[in-house]
Amino acid sequence: MDEQVGKKHVLNNIAVEHAENPRNLGNTPNADGFSQEVGEEGDSMAIWVNVKDSRIDRATFWTDGCGAYIACGSMLTELAKSQTIEEASRIEPQDLINALEGLPDGHLHVANLAVHTLREALKDYQLTRNYLNKAVQ
Repeated sequence: MDEQVGKKHVLNNIAVEHAENPRNLGNTPNADGFSQEVGEEGDSMAIWVNVKDSRIDRATFWTDGCGAYIACGSMLTELAKSQTIEEASRIEPQDLINALEGLPDGHLHVANLAVHTLREALKDYQLTRNYLNKAVQ
């Protein structure tokens, strides 16, 4: 068997580290933005964000998916922290895949779901902030 082909079906060391020791796992009560999305295979991911001084102060996640989902949620929340809303909104699935130094074949959709969930959480923050700003005026 070609060694490279076999490697395309397992998580690499970075992804395994994030899957086994996830950063930012868990919900955030009173988050400024939240989204929970369901992927094409029925697995879900939720992301909470807190914003301070126009930057993501805290980002956490939860998933009922496999190790690839956990690794993506962990790495993505790390990438998003300290970013402005605009910067975090520009994170692409390929940026996440690159940060993890790859994902197994058949799991690339996990990066898409993670990034989509983050963007929806950021939209939720923006909508809530706009609503509150209008209510104060």
